[in-house]
Amino acid sequence: MSRFFSKKFERLTPYTPGEQPRDMKYIKLNTNESPYPPSPSAAEFAKREAEKLQLYSDPECTDLVNTAAKTLGLGEDEIIFTNGSDEVLNFAFAAFCDSDHPAAFPDVTYGFYKVFAAFNGVPYEEIPLRADFTVDVNDYTGINKNIFIANPNAPTGVALPLCDIEKIVRSNPDNIVVVDEAYVDFGAESALPLIGKYGNLLVTQTFSKSRSLAGARLGFGAAQAPLIRDLNTVKYSTNPYNVNRMTMAAGVGALLDTEYFERNVKETIETREFTKVELEKLGFTVLPSQTNFLFAESDITDGETLYLKLKERGILVRHFTQERIKDYNRITIGTKEQMIKLIETVGKITEGTK
Repeated sequence: MSRFFSKKFERLTPYTPGEQPRDMKYIKLNTNESPYPPSPSAAEFAKREAEKLQLYSDPECTDLVNTAAKTLGLGEDEIIFTNGSDEVLNFAFAAFCDSDHPAAFPDVTYGFYKVFAAFNGVPYEEIPLRADFTVDVNDYTGINKNIFIANPNAPTGVALPLCDIEKIVRSNPDNIVVVDEAYVDFGAESALPLIGKYGNLLVTQTFSKSRSLAGARLGFGAAQAPLIRDLNTVKYSTNPYNVNRMTMAAGVGALLDTEYFERNVKETIETREFTKVELEKLGFTVLPSQTNFLFAESDITDGETLYLKLKERGILVRHFTQERIKDYNRITIGTKEQMIKLIETVGKITEGTK
C-alpha cells in the first residue's frame, strides 16, 4: 500500500474473484457463469442501445423496472436495479448496518459479505454451519442483528426451504434480513412472495447466472417501498447512473424471453444431476445442490491437488483455502460435453493417485 492509503482501510482484505487466466484455453468451470450465450432478445436489445451511448442511461431504469415488476409480480416501487447484485448487497450494508446494528452471516458463505462489512465499518458475526454444511435456523432466530443469508448458499449449494427463511424474517422484526438469491432459479424457493408480508425483508437476485448476463453486470433488490427508498438514497449519493444503457436493454430482453430462460435452466439442472451421479461413481462426496454448481470432495485426493491437476489439463474449478472446506472444490455446471470431459479427466487423475 502507498503511504497515502487511508488507515480506515488498512485491515481491509479484498474479495478474490475467480481466476480469469489467459495463458491457454480452458474449460472454465470456476466462476459460476452460464455456458449458454445471452438470449437473442437480450443481445438485440443491447445492440440497439449501443447507438445511443453518447447519452446518459436512465437512472430510474424505468423500462427495466416496469418489465421486472410485471414478471416478478411486484410493485414498481419495490425494485432497485444495480451494477450486479454485489452492488445492492453493498448498499444494504451501507444503508442498514452500523455499530448499533451489526451483521450476521454463516462462516462458510459468499466471501463478499465480510468484505462489505469491513469496507463499511460494520461489526459482524460469522455463525458456523452445521457439520453437514447446512444452516441451523435456530442460530438466526431473534438475534437482534441484520442477517445476510445466501439461499441457496455459496459455495456449498445447499438451500433452506421457504418456511425456514420466513421463520428467520419473522423472528427478527427490528432488523433487516437480506436473502441473497443469486442461484435461486436452479431449484430453490424464492422469498419474493414474502415481501408483501414483511417490511424487514430484502431479496437480492442477479442476471449473471440463469439469465447469462454475467458480463453485463446486472442485479436487483426487491423489498417494500420504504427499504427501496433507503437503498436509492445510497445509490443517488454514490452513482445514479449505475446501470448502463446496454445492460438495461439486455435485461429487458432477457426477462421477455422466458422460453430461452426456462430451457437453459432446465438443461443446467439436468446436467448438474448427471454430473453429481458420475462424480459419486468415482467416489466423491457431493453436497445436494440447488444451484448451477456442485461442491465435491474425495478421499482419494485432496482439494488443492485435484484443482491443480485439473488446471494442468485445461479445466478450471474453484478451490478455497478456508480450513473447513479446503478438501472441497466448487464445480460450475457447463455444457453436457464439458461435464463429460471433466468426469473423464477426474477419473484419470483419481485412478493415478490410488
